Amino acid sequence: MEKRGTTITAFAIFFGLTLGAYLLGKSFERFRTDDRFISVKGFAEREVKADLVIWSFKIRITTNDLQEGNTSLETAVKKVNDFLIKNGINTKEITQQSLAVTDKQANEYGGQNGNERYRYIIQQTIEVRSANVDAVQRVSRMTSELLSAGVALSTGADYTGTGLRFIFTKLNDVKPAMLSEATKNARTAAEEFTKESQTHLGKMRKASQGLFSILDRDESLAGGGEGGYYASGTSDLYKKIRVVISVEYAID
Repeated sequence: MEKRGTTITAFAIFFGLTLGAYLLGKSFERFRTDDRFISVKGFAEREVKADLVIWSFKIRITTNDLQEGNTSLETAVKKVNDFLIKNGINTKEITQQSLAVTDKQANEYGGQNGNERYRYIIQQTIEVRSANVDAVQRVSRMTSELLSAGVALSTGADYTGTGLRFIFTKLNDVKPAMLSEATKNARTAAEEFTKESQTHLGKMRKASQGLFSILDRDESLAGGGEGGYYASGTSDLYKKIRVVISVEYAID
């Protein structure tokens, strides 16, 4: 009986060692398989047209009498509104923004030398915000009519944001198709790699989406952004949307 028990114990130990070695070998095999992968990038680009334009400009009045200057400003604002409406801009798309008055005689950095012809500068900012980008761009090129009517305008881009700004707001509409295209391009690159290396492409392990960038058509990407996209220049009516994704595939 004692000999039989010893035999059973030895067999159990042998079976346990054999099973352990088998499982260990399988785990190493699985580890080697899981560790074999490639990482590729997929790129997609699309050209779109801006669907929103913001046009800001200033009406400038110089005067020595504030009451007289205010009257002149009201006349100029009316001329501007009539001009915009006559050329197809909707009244609801026109808003009056900040009003600024500069007193040159109160300027501590020089302006009290008596050589200034006018004491006050009154500036009224007008903003046009519209989805009719073509119409606003066309009208913005016709401001010589206002100058001929005696309205002094400042339309160049400056630190206050005046000038034309073209914006694309429908990124979510093109995201799915662009991500699909970028994913297909990534798989094509992975298939080409495995073909050259005489291996077989396995399942996708993971994928990470890069930032969407919205750039003026002729602008280069320089920098990053937050919130899943990067918005850059706004001077061009046409934009380029780009996205790069990173994908890992297992190699069988």
